[in-house]
Amino acid sequence: MIPIARPLLGAEEEAAIREVLTSGLLAQGKYVAAFEQRFAELCQVGAAIAVSSGTAALHLALLAHDIGPGDEVITTAFSFAATANVILLVGATPVFVDIEPETYTLDPTQVELALSERTRAILPVHLYGHPCDLGRLLPLVEAHKLILLEDACQAHASSFAGKPVGSFGTGCFSFYATKNMTTGEGGMITSDDPEVAARLRLLRNHGQASRYHQIGLGYNLRMTDLQGALGLVQLAKLEEFTRRRIANATYLNQHLAGIVQTPITRPGCRHTYHQYTIRVPAHRDEIAAELHRRGIATAVHYPVPIHQQPFYRSQASRFYVVNPERRQRVRGDSPLAQLPETERAAREVLSLPVHPALTQDDLETIAREVIALCS
Repeated sequence: MIPIARPLLGAEEEAAIREVLTSGLLAQGKYVAAFEQRFAELCQVGAAIAVSSGTAALHLALLAHDIGPGDEVITTAFSFAATANVILLVGATPVFVDIEPETYTLDPTQVELALSERTRAILPVHLYGHPCDLGRLLPLVEAHKLILLEDACQAHASSFAGKPVGSFGTGCFSFYATKNMTTGEGGMITSDDPEVAARLRLLRNHGQASRYHQIGLGYNLRMTDLQGALGLVQLAKLEEFTRRRIANATYLNQHLAGIVQTPITRPGCRHTYHQYTIRVPAHRDEIAAELHRRGIATAVHYPVPIHQQPFYRSQASRFYVVNPERRQRVRGDSPLAQLPETERAAREVLSLPVHPALTQDDLETIAREVIALCS
């Protein structure tokens, strides 16, 4: 079976873990600090704050900007549920807008329709490793004095106009096992604002300014030195991993173009292919099942948009949806709470293996079987 994802861990990672175990110091320490410094350098920002997961990164980023009850956050429904869950967790209101059909990222024209006097932030997702259209979103952020929270959990080393994602606003990254680099679990928040960085450090560690000196409320959302050591090794390999992902995606694009809708890369963007996602307008699930029978694992990211998830349907009065055809925002329990491009993508997208562990034989097999089933 050719897996949909595979973490690449080797002797260097094993040696790093043994070094931490031998030290006897396992909690957040010097390895986390070194990982933070190098990740900040990667993203070209003043600070990077390591936390326990990508979800923790998103949650604490909202809290660090004092977003809470009475505030609205504009985001996408075509993402993993954590993107919106954290908005509810801080007591704010998600406002879902539709996506661009080519990149699956937030449509800036719909964002304008979503704005209200209660809007505090825009939370776009650099989905699959493709940056959202920051060239059109940043003017809205500046004109309306909003906070930009970048969900870059799938976009390590992606860039827009030559600048790394995570450096345009407050960036949030995940190091879950299937991500482009991994610490097993773990996350990182990037910021150029020293005050925001200081608040994040308090929030992740019980509100403690120093050991047993608590100056505010906080959480236990730290990263361990075991994870920090893994992160240092993986970060050193990230560029090579990324080049291989891009090369694999290029091969698949060359062979599948005209057979299925292949991913695009917007000019000026670096797409790092956390996922290689095609569209299969007819019989998607049957084709996925047949690919599995032929030894190729696939995945659907994501089969149910967030606004249609059972939990969100049960909480429909707690969020808004901007209907692009009516050009109006409606409450989640309205019959007009529809996002046509998001809902169509959920029916059609299919992710194929693109990870750096693929061999040439793997790539040829993937291309051959997709062509056979989709021609």
